[in-house]
This record gives sequence, structure tokens and C-alpha cells, in this order.
Amino acid sequence: MRWRFDRTAASWAVGLFVLLVLLATAGAGLGWVRSFAGDVLAVVWVHCVLACVVWLRPPVRPLIALSVGLAVEAGQYVSQQAGWQVTSPVLRIVLGSTPDWLDVVAYVIGFGLACVLERRSMVNPVR
Repeated sequence: MRWRFDRTAASWAVGLFVLLVLLATAGAGLGWVRSFAGDVLAVVWVHCVLACVVWLRPPVRPLIALSVGLAVEAGQYVSQQAGWQVTSPVLRIVLGSTPDWLDVVAYVIGFGLACVLERRSMVNPVR
């Protein structure tokens, strides 16, 4: 692992963040497409954020990004089983509130896209 700053990855991260915010706030009419696409892009966004600051051997960054998504989904499942409810509207948007296997599928697709980004050097894997 090496610390670094990658402008290309930072540009991708900022662009994806803006897109995710737009999907979350203005995409209400898009229904499940909004949430599915948001979950796919969330994993890619986490990958780009990591790529901004750290170099890791492929496919470690995409695996970490996938793990973050799966951890969020596991947290939703545990909180549902325990009867806990997320009352904050912001946390409901960011973390979600209902576990769903389609979210896991979306995270895996996001993992695949993150792997493609690494291979195509769109997010530069500086060596």
C-alpha cells in the first residue's frame, strides 16, 4: 500500500458523488432504477475515493469497495432483525433501511465496473 493523490480518481469521485446526490434527491420518479443504479454507482464511488489516496494491488480496491457495500447491507439486515428503525431521513438515503438481495446484485455489478476502471486505467493504478 502506498499513499498518493490521484487527480483522475478525484475527478471521478466528485463526478460520481454529484450523480449519486442527484439520483437520491431528484430521481424519485425513477423508482427501483434509481435505487439499483445508485447502489451500483455507490460501489464504484467508494473505489474512486480509495483510488484518490491509496495505491493497492488490483483487485484490492474494488474488493474493499464491495465489502463496504456488503457491510451496509448486513447492517440493514441486523437492524431489521433487531427491530431497530432508522429515523433520520439522511441516514435512510445514505445507508438505506431495508435489506434486499437485489442490492447485493447491484454491489457485485459495481465491483465489476470498478475492476474495469482499474484495468482500463481510467482510475490510474500508479505503480
